[in-house]
Amino acid sequence: MKLLKLITMASFMVLLTAGLSACSDNKAENAGEKVDEMIQDAGNAVEDACEDVKEGMKAEDPDC
Repeated sequence: MKLLKLITMASFMVLLTAGLSACSDNKAENAGEKVDEMIQDAGNAVEDACEDVKEGMKAEDPDC
């Protein structure tokens, strides 16, 4: 009887842990996507600023 109770409780804990980790993965994935988007936007802003500076200096190659 004790063994059955132990196995039941262990199974319940595994299912609960799996359920909670599945919920947090979705939030982590969304946060990761937002971070990726922010990094890409920052990179684009730096490239645009570089191109503006090169245009102002009348550089031959305006690409950065």
